[in-house]
Formats: sequence, C-alpha cells, structure tokens
Amino acid sequence: MSYEIVVIIIFVLGYMAIALEHNIKVDKAAPALLIAVLCWTVYIVSQGILPHDEDMIHKIVHGHEQGLLTHLAETSQILFFLLCAMTIVEVVDAHQGFEVITKRITTKNKTKLIWIICWVTFFLSAALDNLATTIVMVSMLRKLVTDKNDRLIYVSMVVIAANAGGAWSPIGDVTTTMLWIGGQVTTANIIVKLMLPSIICLLVPLTIISFILKGDLKEGKKGTLDVDAHAGHGGHAPITVRESDRNLVFGIGLAGLLFVPVFKTITHLPPFMGMTFSLGVIWLTTELLHNRKKAEEGAHSKLSVIAILERVDVPSVLFFFGILLAVGCLQSMGTLNQLAILLDTTFTGDSGLYIIGLLLGVMSAIVDNVPLVAASMGMYDLSVYPTDHVFWEFIAYCAGTGGSTLIIGSAAGVAAMGMENINFMWYLKKMAWLALVGYFAGAAVFILMQALY
Repeated sequence: MSYEIVVIIIFVLGYMAIALEHNIKVDKAAPALLIAVLCWTVYIVSQGILPHDEDMIHKIVHGHEQGLLTHLAETSQILFFLLCAMTIVEVVDAHQGFEVITKRITTKNKTKLIWIICWVTFFLSAALDNLATTIVMVSMLRKLVTDKNDRLIYVSMVVIAANAGGAWSPIGDVTTTMLWIGGQVTTANIIVKLMLPSIICLLVPLTIISFILKGDLKEGKKGTLDVDAHAGHGGHAPITVRESDRNLVFGIGLAGLLFVPVFKTITHLPPFMGMTFSLGVIWLTTELLHNRKKAEEGAHSKLSVIAILERVDVPSVLFFFGILLAVGCLQSMGTLNQLAILLDTTFTGDSGLYIIGLLLGVMSAIVDNVPLVAASMGMYDLSVYPTDHVFWEFIAYCAGTGGSTLIIGSAAGVAAMGMENINFMWYLKKMAWLALVGYFAGAAVFILMQALY
C-alpha cells in the first residue's frame, strides 16, 4: 500500500474522530495531535531514509518550502495570533468591558438582535479579521443571550457573518491576505468585486433564519450565563470593576485589536506581531492599574493577565495546531497539488474556472483553506492569470466563505467551537445548509456581475 494512501486514511480516520467528538467522548484536540504526528511519521519513514540518510531527513524537516519546520512556522503564526487575541478578549471580559456595548443593545427581540449582531460582525471582520472578530462577538453574546440553545444559533451566524465579512477585505481573511501579499489581487479591486457577493452570502441565510427565530429572548441576569463560561474557576460572584477602569480596558483592548492591520500595513510584519504588541500594551496597562490598588489585592489579583490566562481555551489551540500540521503533511507530499491539477484538467474554459473555485470553496470546509489557496497560487503563474484576474477574485470569495459550511472549516468556526463547545453534528444538521445556500447565492451574484461587466 502506498504511503500516501496510508497518510490519507490516517487523516480521514482522525477527521471522523473530530467530527464525532461528542459521540465518542474524546476531546477533538487528542485525535488532531495524533494525526499530525502520525501523518508526518509515516511520510518520513516511508521514504526509506532511516537510519542513515541525514540529507533526506534534513530536506523533509527543514525544507525551505514544504519542510515540517516551515509548516510549523506558518502554523505558529496563527496560533500565537489566536492566543494573544483570546487573551485580550478575556482581559476585557474580566473587566466587564463588553458592557460598554451590550448595555446599548436593549432589544429583546430575537430577530432584531441577530440582524444587529450579524451586520456588526460583518463589517468589523473586514476591518479587523474574521478570527479576532468572532472571539469578540462570541464574548459579547455570552452577555446578551443567556439561553444556551439560542446562543448556539447566534454564534453560528456570527461564524457565517465573520467569514463573509473577511472575504472582501485584504486583511479580513488569511486567504485573501495571502492573495493580496502574493500580488494576485489589489485592495481596491477586491473590495469592489467581492463586497456585494459577500453581502448576499450573509443576507440570504440571515433572512432565512429570521423566519425561524421567533419571540423574545429569555430573561436572565444581565452579564451572567446559563452555564459557567469559565468552568473550573469556582463560579464565584463577579468582581466589581469601577466604570472608569472598565471603559479604559475596553478602549485599550478594542484599539489594540483594530491596531493590528494598521501595524501590519506600516511595518509589513506578520499580523501576530501586532497582536502580540497589543497584548503587551493591555497587560502593562492592567498591571499598572491594579498596582495602585494594593488594598484590594485579593479581588484584583483575579483580574491580572496571569490569572486570566488560565481561562484561555488551550485545547482548542492545540486542536488547531494538530489539524494544520496534518494538512501541511498532505501539502508536502503533493497530495493537494495533485488534486488541484486533476481539477484543472477536468474542468476547462471560463466555466471551468468557476467550477474549480466552487469546489475549492466546498473543500475548504473539510480541509483548511490556506493550503488549498496556496496550492492554487503555486499552480497558476501570474503570467497565466494576471493580477485582479477573475480567477483570483473568485478563489478569494470561495475560500473565504466556503469554510462556513462546517464548524471546523474556518479559523472563526474553530474558535467559536472551542469557546461555546459547539457540537460538530449539531452544526452540520442545523446550520450547514444555511451557510451553503448563502455561499452559492453569493457565487451566483459574482458570476452575474462578471457577465454584466
């Protein structure tokens, strides 16, 4: 049996274990970590390089483009971005900062609330990015929607809105950013061409869900949850935070998140550097803030970043680490490139470009969209499809929004899944069809726009 088939079998079995997490009662991080190590182990052992061929080992591990450490570096950027963003949000949440927004949202009507939440998410995702926006909005929903079942629907719609909002902005989604940095798309053009399709991608499922959600939200104590959002911390009564401190921490936290794309534009450093800087600023601020209140040390020690780090969802971060490394193995073996070449030879002509884009979008819900887009960029030179060609624009839309079909199909979905413990099968049954309808509706609008142009 070919080693490639063995690796694919390992990946599929691990993926099934992740999908059936709640049925087999094993946290999704465990199979993700196992398949990452097993896939790379089978790949390196199958080359027949053990025990003496140090050159081949060095090539597979340290290769400049497809080596294990190259994938580790790319994955680590996302992980550190995620860790820093989650920590900033937890700091703001611990200081009750989101009450600055939630107290201004007074509607109890489920339909009105979901429209407000989704459009705020959509535009914030374009200005920030879909991952950080999802973390912020899920934290806000914990304050606004006390019923767990209702909140799962809202959080799922936030994932759809965040991915749709990130697709039309060069800094809103990692795949669009890749195409932007690679020279495949330009800022103004990607906004003009993808904004309307992205709006439709959200508008269609949002309209449908409006007919499903009926009545008003269940009453609950403001700022509390029906389940302990930070299980394992004793469920103690919330600490009283002065309004001035709350507003200060909220302002610095939000400014820090919004500063990330500005930092990237100015310095050209990776986004995780800007997020790390923002975390450092809010950490320093809160330390100085609470050092002036030593008389209340017992209470405010729980508001320190060190204490708050215990609340960060580390298992979800490890899950993300494992799944991205496993996909990196498939990319290094050339499996993803072979799949892309097969699509290219099967579907030809202008219609073939749209079919390939749609299929890549659907596949991005199963396999991470980053290597799929990377494979597409590697297959087609700019001399074949120049900057701002319709192919690159459609790839940006499909890869950015197609991941909403499954809860683990995007970084936003993975973050939401970890924060709210969303069941994979629940999302598949309840929300996947909505995301899919919106995805194809937006694609249809894009294709119609090209025909009119």
